[in-house]
Amino acid sequence: MPAILGAVALLALVLAVVLILGRRRTERELKAARTELDSLRAQMAAIAEQLARPEPATSTKPDRAEYVITHVGDELPGNDRPPAEVRIDRALFADLVLRETVVRTASLAHGLRTALAPETRNRIRFEMKREVRRARKVRRAQLKEARREWEARQRAGLGETGFTSVSTSGSTTGDAA
Repeated sequence: MPAILGAVALLALVLAVVLILGRRRTERELKAARTELDSLRAQMAAIAEQLARPEPATSTKPDRAEYVITHVGDELPGNDRPPAEVRIDRALFADLVLRETVVRTASLAHGLRTALAPETRNRIRFEMKREVRRARKVRRAQLKEARREWEARQRAGLGETGFTSVSTSGSTTGDAA
């Protein structure tokens, strides 16, 4: 009995220590959050004050060329020669090709990693099992339907000929016998 009381007391002590440490950590996080909130409020007040002030006009008369587009898609007059060839340095070309290759390789690796992930394989396995079960069910239903149709044709065919069956002894039974 004293051992049980000692264990309970030890458990209560450990629980109290854990609660105290958790409370201290929560208080520190709350203090940090309040400090961050105060700094964000100060930033927001500064931005609101800046937006409230009207900006001084840069010029009293706006330049028409700034906002009127007059030559979209038109060739400039006097520009009859084709644009000059742009030569790319070997190092720049190699850099561009290498970057494109690295990007393609990285995207391929990511795609393979995603496709071969256990979750994806399990999902594919599940879908395949479901599809196989569905196909079996459809085949069974088609087989039953075909069997019913065949039996119905057999019954309809027997009514026309008059024969029902032939026994193993060789005697026939039915209308023609």
